[in-house]
Amino acid sequence: MTTTVFLVVIAAALLHALWNALLKSGADKFVGMSAVMMGQAPLAVIAAVSFPSPAADSLPYLFAGIALHVGYQIFLTLAYRVGDLSQVYPIARGVAPLIVAGVSVGFLGVVLNLPEIIGVATIGIGIISLALVRKETGQRNLTAATLALVTGCFIAAYSLVDGLGARVSGSPIGFYGWLAIGSTLGFTGSMLLWRPRIVRTALATQKLRGVLGGSASFIAFALVIWAFTQAPIALVTALRETSIVFALLFGVVFLKERLDLAKLVSTALTLTGAALLRFARHL
Repeated sequence: MTTTVFLVVIAAALLHALWNALLKSGADKFVGMSAVMMGQAPLAVIAAVSFPSPAADSLPYLFAGIALHVGYQIFLTLAYRVGDLSQVYPIARGVAPLIVAGVSVGFLGVVLNLPEIIGVATIGIGIISLALVRKETGQRNLTAATLALVTGCFIAAYSLVDGLGARVSGSPIGFYGWLAIGSTLGFTGSMLLWRPRIVRTALATQKLRGVLGGSASFIAFALVIWAFTQAPIALVTALRETSIVFALLFGVVFLKERLDLAKLVSTALTLTGAALLRFARHL
């Protein structure tokens, strides 16, 4: 992985943690997610019309990606209703690198060297350990952990689909522009059918959160989609999950969530894994 790709993915990780913190900070998580999804629409449209349209061969990936992103958005929102940012986010993001690495090596013919394998495993194990985090009452928040794990499965699935689709599309940013438009329509359409008040409230009261969160979300995903065409999907997915470090900081500093040893250990393991991925080819 080159230095440019490494820095692009780290920037995406920061932006990804930022929009998740904005979502978690809102009172009604479905209102917040609706605002973010609608907030990304302007950039999505600009990307769709400014970059070449994706090749026809990528359309199955495009439609599958839209469905997976909507599922991810729904389960992530459900998880944030019952769990902390600094627990839900790391678990959800931590499952993905392990699944993606396993599928990439087992079915896609990707070959990782030993330091890369250790780096991916270190990131994943460190983050998933946050399933042991306790609530303020001292009880384990298993509901949040379960929802976060399901979210992580969606992340792994869309990472593989997005990465493969971007590679055959011939236009990774154009590909994601259309994908983002589709996922916006899918999520907000679901909310309109389920609880129309959610979308109306988001439009009326969440304009700033929508613009900031939506822009951060779109740019973060677009950067990662581009990175998928420059480096192995498994490595990009694993490195992107260093966003746990930023999520931990946002959760503790701005959302006043509890900081404990488990979160610190997870952060240290994540940074160690990221360093291994960055320098793996030189070891």
